[in-house]
Amino acid sequence: MAINPQAPSAVVMIRPHNFSPNPETLPDNSYQSRDVSQDQALLATQAYEQVSQAQQQLQAAGINVHVFEDTGTDTPDSVFPNNWFSTHLGGHVAIYPMYAKNRRKERRTDIIDMLKAQYRVQDVIDYSGLEYDNIYLEGTGAMVLDHIERVAYAVRSKRTDSLALERFCTQFNFEPMVFDAEDEAGVPIYHTNVLMCIGSDFVMAGFNMIKDVARRQQIISRFEDSGRTIIDLTDKQIRHFCGNALELQSKTGRYLALSQCAYQALTHEQIALLNQSVTLLPLNVSAIEMAGGSVRCMLAGIHLSKR
Repeated sequence: MAINPQAPSAVVMIRPHNFSPNPETLPDNSYQSRDVSQDQALLATQAYEQVSQAQQQLQAAGINVHVFEDTGTDTPDSVFPNNWFSTHLGGHVAIYPMYAKNRRKERRTDIIDMLKAQYRVQDVIDYSGLEYDNIYLEGTGAMVLDHIERVAYAVRSKRTDSLALERFCTQFNFEPMVFDAEDEAGVPIYHTNVLMCIGSDFVMAGFNMIKDVARRQQIISRFEDSGRTIIDLTDKQIRHFCGNALELQSKTGRYLALSQCAYQALTHEQIALLNQSVTLLPLNVSAIEMAGGSVRCMLAGIHLSKR
């Protein structure tokens, strides 16, 4: 099976044993739960079970899932590995500088070693040293990559430094497309992958969150020029994590992994449009969504050739 540049056929997932919403990320993540009355032990158990269930559903769809356990207590957001590393056709891996100090502990050599052992890895480019200069670029949370057209879409935020973005784009052959976006309350969006999902044949995004009308139209035009169907998401749908989905490829076709919450927030018309190119694969990750991220954040796609 030829590799689909946009939709990976394998992913890395982290199964947390002590999950909890991260207090260090709360100040700038308006999608994170502020309910402090939750039973933390129950939440951790639910998150563990939901990752296990999602793994089974993905594997049943023909997606290769590499699961790593996180038994530690000092990495509350480890369930979101897409922020600290990404992989790219041609055998390239990037490691990223993280804004929250406790998230820097999520980087694991055993995951990189697995990639080298099972896939063809030519080089690993490590940007994490930029943290010492307070420069951050949180992987495919900060950037939503159009692997076909080679464009890196990125919302400006303290987690997405334009200098680091330029460096990544130069080394990985992407064109940076930077823009400002904010939620319905005027709060800046913390990660691009909250509001945008790029598939092979479609893009769904909260375009109205891009307040600069000219920039918004420019971005929509780029997607239209690439032949993609445009699916516009409302602020409410973004809050239900409809933009935080990932297209995946298996031998039986393409799937869109998204949360149950997101699936229920889509309209019949949007689902019909998506069904033209993908099979929707809703995953219940309600406990994990308390931390302000959803299915896309939980899946680090592997765009590498198998050994």
